[in-house]
Amino acid sequence: MRHKLKIVTIAMALITTHVVQAQDTKRLGLKEAIDLSIQNSKQLKISGAKIEEATASLKEAVQRRLPDAKVAAAYLRLNSAKVDMKAPPNPNGGGGSVPEVTQALYGIVNLSLPVYTGGRIRYGIESSKLLEQAARLDAETQKDEVITNAVEAYINLFKAKSAVDLLNENLLQAQQRVKDFRSLEKNGLLARNDLMKAELQVSNTELSLLDMENNWQLANLNMNLMLGLPDQTIIVPDTTVLARNLTVKNLDDYLQDAVRNRKELTAIDLRKQAAESGVKATKADYYPNVALTGGYIAADVPETFSIVNAVNVGVGVSYNIGSLWKTKAKVEGAEARVKQLAITQDLLNDQIRLQVNRSYLNWLSSQKKIEVFAKAIEQANENYRIVKNKYENSLATMTDLLDADLAQLQARLNYAIAKADALSAYNQLNQAAGTIGQAN
Repeated sequence: MRHKLKIVTIAMALITTHVVQAQDTKRLGLKEAIDLSIQNSKQLKISGAKIEEATASLKEAVQRRLPDAKVAAAYLRLNSAKVDMKAPPNPNGGGGSVPEVTQALYGIVNLSLPVYTGGRIRYGIESSKLLEQAARLDAETQKDEVITNAVEAYINLFKAKSAVDLLNENLLQAQQRVKDFRSLEKNGLLARNDLMKAELQVSNTELSLLDMENNWQLANLNMNLMLGLPDQTIIVPDTTVLARNLTVKNLDDYLQDAVRNRKELTAIDLRKQAAESGVKATKADYYPNVALTGGYIAADVPETFSIVNAVNVGVGVSYNIGSLWKTKAKVEGAEARVKQLAITQDLLNDQIRLQVNRSYLNWLSSQKKIEVFAKAIEQANENYRIVKNKYENSLATMTDLLDADLAQLQARLNYAIAKADALSAYNQLNQAAGTIGQAN
């Protein structure tokens, strides 16, 4: 009996521990959310791998300046080889027998150091350097996007949680109203139909609350995945973030900031420069290649001859005559890539200007909405007070009262969302101007 009781106690302890873990709550500020998103971002890890790839390509381009060294050696077994020594006759007369050759050995070492390649190596290094810098700027751009996504996810979580809290509060009020109305209906002071309308509002609020709780849970899960937290973690956002004093500059200032700070613009300019270096490297095919060469040869044919210390040093020149008519098309293709990047650069400039203007207008609109919804709350509260007073004096219907209560809830919800949307607009504006890392 004691053994069974012990097992039950352990099982209950494990279940309790699991429940506590499953309901782990974490209070999270916006700055911490951004830091965690950068630390755990898979996109940034991919960008880091791309930087490593670009760095390796640069090393490969630099190493083309180094000499090439080739070593070859062989042992040959010969069967019934006929050896005819083309040597002049011996003036002293006599002659020797020709040895039977059955095997041979040789070894060769060749060295080649490029001296002139028409600029192919130099322009290749230059292009690789530019592409590595572009890859690093791409990573900075990706980091700004990660910060933007973290802030947006944080705001969405706040909006979902605010909606749940407001609906819960409204549901408690509606349930209390039904409780009061039931007492009135039992005493014959309230029509059955009015009680049913109040009960219907409770049911509708419960359904709305169910949808909002689903949205909140999905937003919470999305935040956990983004920040690398356990799926069961319940994140409590810091509501004081909405009370920040957000300072916004003039539109022209943001346009100038975008030109200076948007990494995409610098990255595409670097890629265009790399493409221009690629054109020069392609034109190098028109020119010959010159290299310093050196080598060593050793050979041994038993009982016949041997070669040792055969060291050679020289200058080698090679030229592919076919490049005279094959290189033109390659150069045209490389020049076309430069044109594409130049047009893409202009297109990106236009898109960024449009993005900054759109974000700035959204910010102005968000501020206006806050003012409108703040007045709407005052109006909804006053309207509910008046309607409630009329209802208590039999001058308004139950439908009027419930509509006024719903309008009051909607006004409060709209105001909370408008405050969050203002922070989102501010975030988007700084992201468009390339200053989101400084704004947060």
